[in-house]
Amino acid sequence: MTPRALQETAVRYFLEVVKTGSVKEAALKLNVAPSAVSRQVARLERELDTLLFERHARGMVPNAAGELLAAHAKRAQQDIERVANDIAGLRGLRTGHVRVASTEGFAFDFIPRLIAQFRLQHAGIRFHLEVCAPADISRRVRDGETDVGITLSALPEPGVEIELRHPSPILAVMALDHPLAQQRQLSLRQVVAYPLGLPQEDSSIRRLLDASCSRQELRYQLAMTSNHANSLLSFAAAGGGSIAFYGPLSIRTLLQSKALIAIPLKDREMHERHLAIETMAGRSLPTAAKAFVRFLVDAVKASG
Repeated sequence: MTPRALQETAVRYFLEVVKTGSVKEAALKLNVAPSAVSRQVARLERELDTLLFERHARGMVPNAAGELLAAHAKRAQQDIERVANDIAGLRGLRTGHVRVASTEGFAFDFIPRLIAQFRLQHAGIRFHLEVCAPADISRRVRDGETDVGITLSALPEPGVEIELRHPSPILAVMALDHPLAQQRQLSLRQVVAYPLGLPQEDSSIRRLLDASCSRQELRYQLAMTSNHANSLLSFAAAGGGSIAFYGPLSIRTLLQSKALIAIPLKDREMHERHLAIETMAGRSLPTAAKAFVRFLVDAVKASG
């Protein structure tokens, strides 16, 4: 391998093709012409004297050599970021950039409020919050695309460190004038008598609800589905006897504003969900990210 082969532009373009699986998609992400991406990939292959991808009609998949180069390049990028952040850390938490990946529920209110509180003490720290599907968060953490992931019901995966696993039970959410609003606790047998607003079938809420209803031979009335959790909250708040489901941290501000009421559920499946805070296993996080992870863990623990 010649040193010239691993110059920054070529490797950056190569990694984008690995990520997107397509020269065209990589070019769109990089805001360059597809021909420029192809030239850089071809240059790497020529100088390394090996093919890096298997070319298929539906895209490009890295071969063994490509996977090896991608792993090396990602480690090199992380080392550069860590050194830059460690140098910044010598001046204290005055500068830095923290990348956060979160599920939609936590990204709506809980995480933005924590970021704002953190920046009251460390105003020079910048954040990027990416809303992702739960299945994508662990991959982003493992691949170094994000510093910290906040997801639900995550099982430990190779390359991922669980910084905290905390109960996140599912609550029944409804308008203040709902017939069940005065109850201290509910069973799904009571809830399914009313129209429900539910997330899509691959969500943790839907899977646990369906499992519990199947076990108890309950049938529910599906009034609305959405891939946007906050739309379901608005649906419940509008009245008409409808009920939605949410976790306690995600809905805390709305409960404080008295716009909705959330009631715990007795059914065991509705308590089998956990919040997970993830980082890359074995990685030394930048100073700002490390401080935010501690802040986040403390905030979740303090929530009860």
